[in-house]
Amino acid sequence: MSSSSLPATGRAVTVPSYGGAEELRLAEVPVPSPGPGQVLLRVRAAGVNPVDWKIRAGLLKEFIPVALPYTPGGEAAGEVVAVGEGVSAWAVGDEVFGPVAGGYADHTLAEADRLSAKPADLSWEAAAGLYSSAETANRVLDLLKVTEGETLLVHGAAGSVGGLVVQFAVASGIRVVGTASEANHEYLRALGAVPVAYGEGVFERVRQAAPEGVDAVLDAAGGSLAGSVELLGGPERVIGIVSVPETIETGTRFTGGGEGENHGVQAVARALALHSAGTLDLPIRAVFPLTDAAGAHRLSEEGHGRGKIVLVP
Repeated sequence: MSSSSLPATGRAVTVPSYGGAEELRLAEVPVPSPGPGQVLLRVRAAGVNPVDWKIRAGLLKEFIPVALPYTPGGEAAGEVVAVGEGVSAWAVGDEVFGPVAGGYADHTLAEADRLSAKPADLSWEAAAGLYSSAETANRVLDLLKVTEGETLLVHGAAGSVGGLVVQFAVASGIRVVGTASEANHEYLRALGAVPVAYGEGVFERVRQAAPEGVDAVLDAAGGSLAGSVELLGGPERVIGIVSVPETIETGTRFTGGGEGENHGVQAVARALALHSAGTLDLPIRAVFPLTDAAGAHRLSEEGHGRGKIVLVP
């Protein structure tokens, strides 16, 4: 599709002011034009992440400032419908996925060098939710410096990030103990992890599951950093991705993105290698229409779900 044949306007979810999920409004907006190094995508699916509702609620104003009104959504999958100056890697019609600027929309812009080609046998929904989970999982493992033969404890192991951490780690010869609800234990076993029920007494159960000890910890659920520090005897190899205040209180490390220079391309390649081998497991928790972005945010705020929440235009 050439730029001249693109529609002048399209739908996008906009947030006029910080607040609850009711602030997500569907609006008719101009279709943007790609600048140098950018492509314009027709969105087929957009990933919904906890950071989306935290930004909307105003909880991250100090860390991720946005100019109101704005369109949420940091990752999507779609078809290239226009390319900007200097872009040679992609052509109109290519199916791609990765980080975007405002994915809750019919059309969105993306930096061309941060996108990956969508395999034909990977669904739009799975592709839309792959980038951020893979990037976070890959980054966490790099920061923790977990190596073959070590034991990694993952709190929230059945979530979209936790599940990929488990899969990346197991593929690298790392032993994984994962905390999750009983309903997700069979899923974790299938991924190659040793499941442990979360809740009161969780660290005693972890000690029983890993009597030789744990070498590193990721808290992808929140609320387990202090106990993890006690378990390891120090904060050096404990990372949280949920709460900055909790990491400050416990002397542990928070990671929320922007570290490293590969922009997630290496992480996506790692995930697609598992996909090619037929072992990648990317459960979809729920699919919402673009018209019900509020419902998607409300479900995301509940937490404790397996897999990714996705919006489809």
